[in-house]
Amino acid sequence: MPTRVCCCCSALRPRYKRLVDNIFPEDPKDGLVKADMEKLTFYAVSAPEKLDRIGSYLAERLSRDVVRHRSGYVLIAMEALDQLLMACHSQSIKPFVESFLHMVAKLLESGEPKLQVLGTNSFVKFANIEEDTPSYHRRYDFFVSRFSAMCHSCHSDPETRTEIRIAGIRGIQGVVRKTVNDELRATIWEPQHMDKIVPSLLFNMQKIEEVDSRIGPPPSPSAADKEENPAMLAENCFRELLGRATFGNMNNAVRPVFAHLDHHKLWDPNEFAVHCFKIIMYSIQAQYSHHVIQEILGHLDARKKDSPRVRAGIIQVLLEAVAIAAKGSIGPTVLEVFNTLLKHLRLSVEFEANDLQGDSVGSANLNTNAKDSDEKIVQNAIIQTIGFFGSNLPDYQRSEIMMFIMGKVPVFGTSTHTLDISQLGDLGTRRIQIMLLRSLLMVTSGYKAKTIVTALPGSFLDPLLSPSLMEDYELRQLVLEVMHNLMDRHDNRAKLRGIRIIPDVADLKIKREKICRQDTSFMKKNGQQLYRHIYLGCKEEDNVQKNYELLYTSLALITIELANEEVVIDLIRLAIALQDSAIINEDNLPMFHRCGIMALVAAYLNFVSQMIAVPAFCQHVSKVIEIRTMEAPYFLPEHIFRDKCMLPKSLEKHDKNLYFLTNKIAESLGGSGYSVERLSVPYVPQVTDEDRLSRRKSIVDTVSIQVDILPNSIPSDDVVSNTEEITFEALKKAIDTNGMEEQEKEKRRLVIEKFQKAPFEEIAAQCESKANLLHDRLAQILELTIRPPPSPSGTLTITSGHANYQSVPVYEMKFPDLCVY
Repeated sequence: MPTRVCCCCSALRPRYKRLVDNIFPEDPKDGLVKADMEKLTFYAVSAPEKLDRIGSYLAERLSRDVVRHRSGYVLIAMEALDQLLMACHSQSIKPFVESFLHMVAKLLESGEPKLQVLGTNSFVKFANIEEDTPSYHRRYDFFVSRFSAMCHSCHSDPETRTEIRIAGIRGIQGVVRKTVNDELRATIWEPQHMDKIVPSLLFNMQKIEEVDSRIGPPPSPSAADKEENPAMLAENCFRELLGRATFGNMNNAVRPVFAHLDHHKLWDPNEFAVHCFKIIMYSIQAQYSHHVIQEILGHLDARKKDSPRVRAGIIQVLLEAVAIAAKGSIGPTVLEVFNTLLKHLRLSVEFEANDLQGDSVGSANLNTNAKDSDEKIVQNAIIQTIGFFGSNLPDYQRSEIMMFIMGKVPVFGTSTHTLDISQLGDLGTRRIQIMLLRSLLMVTSGYKAKTIVTALPGSFLDPLLSPSLMEDYELRQLVLEVMHNLMDRHDNRAKLRGIRIIPDVADLKIKREKICRQDTSFMKKNGQQLYRHIYLGCKEEDNVQKNYELLYTSLALITIELANEEVVIDLIRLAIALQDSAIINEDNLPMFHRCGIMALVAAYLNFVSQMIAVPAFCQHVSKVIEIRTMEAPYFLPEHIFRDKCMLPKSLEKHDKNLYFLTNKIAESLGGSGYSVERLSVPYVPQVTDEDRLSRRKSIVDTVSIQVDILPNSIPSDDVVSNTEEITFEALKKAIDTNGMEEQEKEKRRLVIEKFQKAPFEEIAAQCESKANLLHDRLAQILELTIRPPPSPSGTLTITSGHANYQSVPVYEMKFPDLCVY
């Protein structure tokens, strides 16, 4: 009887339930009943309106089996669901999908790893199905959270743990594929989802990175290994996620990376951080690269008070990102990048200066040295980033960056720079000057301009040369090196490295072109300024060998790149003036520096004589060098710059054959068609406003001394030095005579000769300097004498140290007659 009742009840059940029940065997080990599964599939395809009920019933059975831990029947139910899902593509499948996702969620919530993996595999199959119309009400918040948690599995069994993590990564990949293609369903890009997805992927990438770093470089993985390796799978998913990012949601995908790196302290060391951002830069679309760079800059600003090594790690990441972005689209962030980097460079120098000032002696010095070296790591990283970024910019942008950096360089006594140095002090200011000039040196490296006017416009040349007047040999070296980068348009600088007497300049195979009109006009306008800075740079007391080498290279590059006949004459005048200044020694230079100047002059005149190839000139220079080799080797660069070189006690008693003589040079060049009238006029540097910034004695005094002494500094062939005993009676007699008149006549003769033979630029510069001095004096006098006119509001009286205003009515004020109508 009970059997007949059961049969009767079974016959009364709906057909879809009977078809579903028939696919489950009595023994779950037998697996899915394929014949009955085909019947169920045919029924579902024929009657798609029943799909919803089929799914609900299957979900009911699966939930019951999960609770009862009947894993075999759970596997059969999920296999049936997968087959139905793949077979049916009608509009009625949407309610069925809801039941399917409910069953997947049940499996993911279970504590059994096998069921979690089973549910993940079913979800991945579902994610690969393309739906005809998207379902906008469907949300995947639970799956994002659950798959992210699986990525962080801490199961005790390593194999099981790896299996669960792989399932979590594949699940995240399925969610991404299912959602990111539809712009109207962009909930996956919301910050609350990205904050779970991105750290989960990075966590798995990081764990395997640590293992690989301990074991060594891993072999290249195969396709099968990628599926079994959580790191490779997570990296592929991360690349896919970033590749689908658009303009509006790019930042939401990148910001969790910073949070993960901060939380796990992965900026020091920063190998993993660099690896992550390389993936980001290569995965995103090229036009969005500047967004990532902006995010890195913003994070650098946010972490500006962190340790130097953390900041250096972030800057290194920025360098790698810039290196990739520079090959494509950088966007409008060029000035922002440089401005931020220079700001952090100033902060680093400020931190370094504060540490040096605040720490005391003893054990604190050890900490100071450690901080100092760490800050130098930050500074070097910033300079390297600036240089790399600048070297990849087009020329028009690079020239703007050069001007931008130059505007930041502080110069003592001026306020033209835009950098705040109020907290740095003298030591910090010097440090920031060096850092900025090093940055400028990196940016100008490899810069090739067609004309020198493009490379060195007046707005850039003037501030660049200002640091060359400072009493800091390192600053002057950097200025000269920057000038060499911009002047050397034919890569000749390497051939001129090191100051020496070159036996045959032709062996250097120097490349040069005909001087163009723009370069000629540049030298007419700025030549005197360049000569002046070279002249004054040679006379600095703190010069070392490198300074003389760079000054020699400067003279040689001007000769190669910018010299016509007039410029050659000016350069020779400059060299002779340097020789005279070393002999007279009005600046009280040490003997080493005087001999260094003499060696510099010898090396340059040897070079220029062979460049212009005038035989008589070459013969005179060679003869002087030969005599110096035998009698005064300390006048040659090969000897004076050695470690141990015997120096003379004085230079005044040396034979005139050891010096380069103006009359001999003029005679040799005049025979070859050169205009040598100006050679007889001693070179005098022009006086400019920059002299007020320098800490040396007045250039005006230097000029007056040179005018009086230089004509008699070196004895010529026609002059014989006479010595006589000077007594009190002789001095008294000289006072009574009209010796003053003779001196005045000599001065007038020199002035007339100078106006007849000196170049117009020198005359104009000297007149301009005198006019400037006159205007300054007049301005001071007028400020002291002129009083402001009476104010209608009253007059000012001072009593007992307090200012009192006395009101004056307008009708009582007395106006001049011409002002009254």
